[in-house]
Amino acid sequence: MESENAEKLNLFKYSKRVILKDIVGRDDGGAGLLGRRVVIGGWVKSSREIKKDPPSMVDTDAVGPKDASCVELMQSRIPFLRSILKVLGGGDHRIRDKLDSVTPKPPQPSISVLQISDGSCVRTLQVAVDSALASPSQIMPTGTSILAKGILQQPYLPGKHVVELKVEQLLHVGIVDPDSRYPLSRKRLPLEMLRDRSHIRPRTTTVASITRINNALTQATHTFFQNHGFLYVQVPIITSLDTGGFSKKFQVTTLFNKETVQGQNIVDNTAGVSLDNIKASIKEKNRLVEELKRSESNKEALVAAVQDLRKTNELVAQLEAREKAKSETSLRTEKLNFSEDFFSRPAYLTVSGRLHLESYACALGNVYTFGPRFQAEESEYSKRLLAEMWMVELEMAFSELEDAMDCAGDLLKYMCKWISDHCPDDQKFLSKRIDQTLVDRLQSIVSGSFEKITYAEAVEILKQVPGKKFEAKPEYGFTLTEEHESYLADEFYKRPVIIYNQPKEIKPFYVRLNDDGKTVAAFDVILPKVGAVIRGSQNEERFDWLSPRMKELGLTNREYEWYLDLRRQGTVKHSGFSVALDSLVLYATGLNDIKDVVPFPRIYGNGNH
Repeated sequence: MESENAEKLNLFKYSKRVILKDIVGRDDGGAGLLGRRVVIGGWVKSSREIKKDPPSMVDTDAVGPKDASCVELMQSRIPFLRSILKVLGGGDHRIRDKLDSVTPKPPQPSISVLQISDGSCVRTLQVAVDSALASPSQIMPTGTSILAKGILQQPYLPGKHVVELKVEQLLHVGIVDPDSRYPLSRKRLPLEMLRDRSHIRPRTTTVASITRINNALTQATHTFFQNHGFLYVQVPIITSLDTGGFSKKFQVTTLFNKETVQGQNIVDNTAGVSLDNIKASIKEKNRLVEELKRSESNKEALVAAVQDLRKTNELVAQLEAREKAKSETSLRTEKLNFSEDFFSRPAYLTVSGRLHLESYACALGNVYTFGPRFQAEESEYSKRLLAEMWMVELEMAFSELEDAMDCAGDLLKYMCKWISDHCPDDQKFLSKRIDQTLVDRLQSIVSGSFEKITYAEAVEILKQVPGKKFEAKPEYGFTLTEEHESYLADEFYKRPVIIYNQPKEIKPFYVRLNDDGKTVAAFDVILPKVGAVIRGSQNEERFDWLSPRMKELGLTNREYEWYLDLRRQGTVKHSGFSVALDSLVLYATGLNDIKDVVPFPRIYGNGNH
């Protein structure tokens, strides 16, 4: 019976179970909860079976005929019957074999020891299930889900766990279909091989830790802005605005629903997939298969790689069939008339929400938003760019460039400290598994300073690098590449770098022109290892400067009349920036490829799930 003074355990209100973090995530590992009866749920990460001693023969002197079963009575009489047979039959082995064959042999009892995770923390709870409750073959496979009621006790066998759950009742068992190969084995699969299994990979310890850090960064973002008096505003994802040609956009239209091929509707499940890119990826997949064959160290990874290669070859065959069909079919398509489209004009998935934020900043002061942004850049092999990325964007009234740069630095420091304070176990795990410098790198952001240099200074530094040849030669007037930015932050300064006052030609039309007439009040924050995570600016508040700039870039007043109105009616200096949250997750987890930190990455040539 549980003590009345026992420490209270909170149940998750909507499933009436205890979250495992509240048990194994304690400082004592759960030792202070011994004797407590709880209900837990989760998925099997690993398991083992411990055989128990076989049941002893029934003592008929202690157990009367009413208490013993027929099987138990028969077993208890076997030694006596064998003695009689030995005397009468001379120990005929045929008689003994016959007697043994009709004697029922109960299965040897065992205990299934399961390591259960529910995603709430890195640690697992050890769960002991007697074979009398469930067959080991049913509950031991990795991936099996259980909901169990039991009592917390000291482990059946000593080990790293200080507490285990002795199951008294299984409330639910979700078995793993033996005919469908479960992709997550006990051995680790390379992260790149899990990208095609986005629906299953959250069950890995690594991806679960990444997700919790992503959640913590999101929470830190909202907390920072709410504590500083910002208001959260939703901005549209579908927009008619153009950014002046600085980003390729996804167009949104319903007109393609009206297209026909010789009077029949087109159904193309591979639209947007590049045959050349897929063929190129086959070479890399073949190389991975050959490496795994030579190593012979991870058979599960080899099987998964072979399956992935087979699916890719099938996709190539499908694409080649599509191209052949296109060459044989005359597609009669009239020029798209957007006046007949859903919005009666061209519409796009938004690249940035800052223009819409301006209208609220010019009324409410300080505002921010959070959501997906889209760029149709054909960069299949980029490790830092996705077609869909989640961005935090803000706008501040009565604020100038220096204010925005200060805010960006404070936000980054706050977010990194939040991770250190709220995700220590995840940091410890990822430091051991992914990057040993992870904790120190985050701490360097919190306690260190940022280097501030102008764009012109950055170009001069890059031009004078001895003994290093960049793929793109650094020249004034051109956008700095990922390679340029990485060199400045990783090798030259070895800390975060803020680059400001870029040439107006490489920044959007709305950025405020500086007094020199050549540069604009824009800035980029570059972090070691991941590159640019923040891009911001002071925006142009002067109508007489903004309108000519828009005409210079061919932007029509029709779409931007409301934007110009803000300059006619109570204009004010304002600034803001965009934070690539996915890139910050990459930095905070120590991984090298952004596709591994986004739940369902969208990249050129692949829009699965």
